[in-house]
Amino acid sequence: MIQGVIMFVVGLAMIPLLQTYLGMPYEAALAFTFIAGVLYTLPALLGVPLVPGWITPAIPVVLVYLKGYEPSPAAIQVLFALQLEVAIIFFILGVTRWGSKLVDVIPNSLKAGIIIGAGMAALMGELKIGGRIEATPISLIVGAVISAYVLFSLSFKNVAKKSPLANKIANFGMVPGMILAMIIGWTVGEYKLPMIEWGITQPDFALMTKYLAFSVGFPGWEVFLTAIPTAIIAYVIAFGDIVIGFTLMDRIDHLREDEKIETNIDRVHLVTAIRNGIHAFFAPWPGLAGPLWIAAHATVAERYAMGKKSMESICSGGGTFWLAGLAALFVLPLVTLFKPVLPIALSLTLILTAYICVMVGMEQLKSSTERGVAGIVAVTLTMPDPKSTIYAVAIGLILCFLIERPKLLGQQTTDNKAQAGEDNRD
Repeated sequence: MIQGVIMFVVGLAMIPLLQTYLGMPYEAALAFTFIAGVLYTLPALLGVPLVPGWITPAIPVVLVYLKGYEPSPAAIQVLFALQLEVAIIFFILGVTRWGSKLVDVIPNSLKAGIIIGAGMAALMGELKIGGRIEATPISLIVGAVISAYVLFSLSFKNVAKKSPLANKIANFGMVPGMILAMIIGWTVGEYKLPMIEWGITQPDFALMTKYLAFSVGFPGWEVFLTAIPTAIIAYVIAFGDIVIGFTLMDRIDHLREDEKIETNIDRVHLVTAIRNGIHAFFAPWPGLAGPLWIAAHATVAERYAMGKKSMESICSGGGTFWLAGLAALFVLPLVTLFKPVLPIALSLTLILTAYICVMVGMEQLKSSTERGVAGIVAVTLTMPDPKSTIYAVAIGLILCFLIERPKLLGQQTTDNKAQAGEDNRD
């Protein structure tokens, strides 16, 4: 609950993107976050054990796609088409139970390249000239270092095993680093001090309706066609999140005899489809609706492993987290407190996501050939071009066919056999 009351600020961090890429005023963007807050509670209510969030690694890819359009009704139509397609993909694969089969068909190097490339794009967006690292270097670097140390450091894990205080800090995930980054940002003047207001938050839902497809018009078929590659990439990344989430569940499920965690991939697909579908029509969301928020889910899983007294059910843990976050959205003092530092919350989320994407993507690669193809796909995906997603998928498929196949047109050459042997040794 405490984490939810603090970490809800990450959801608010989507407001600057809505303002920049869709041209929305703050009050309308705030209304969008309320719809997102309600939808965050949906998975726990429908029996999904994963703590939901965005398809975070796909955000840089989505933003590159949106950069091809001015902040206008056209940008809203583009985002509507993209998110509706993501919803349709999840729905079809969930109903038909083709989800796991489809991802098995996609070449391993292409999947890994997309995940790594999305992580690289997220990090490059922060480190580029004119990025947030240039505007707020001290708070961002300190916050990123502290968050990464608490979440990933082997030495800190050893300290947490011996120190009760360090163990408590570890249970809060990226919260300590985020709070420290905000305090430093205010102290050194990288962010303005907040103008705290008292009362209940009042988002402008009437104004929000002017930025929906019902008001600006629905896109034509050409918009849906151009959005397909980005939608497919978003799905592949999201499926990777599902795999990561279920892996975390498998690690703790055997520790509790009172509950058997139900990891139903079809249910995850259907719930994620519902969330994206509602978002598309009532709150187009640059972060899309993802099945997993890795940092929050990891901390919930760790607490669940402590026993029933610490957390009654895995779903109640994730549900409590987001119900607390939804309640915090109504607390005007909290919203106004965090308003000046919303960019730091988004930056830390993207930086940590970049680390996890590169780590997970590299783990999937089994040979030098796969690593080479994945590297080319990843670099292509980071190109500052709205069509970079199309290029990355096309180049990945061509390279997989020409380089990875031991047999080309029914013949296997001596060089191919030698390369296959080398890959097996790798």
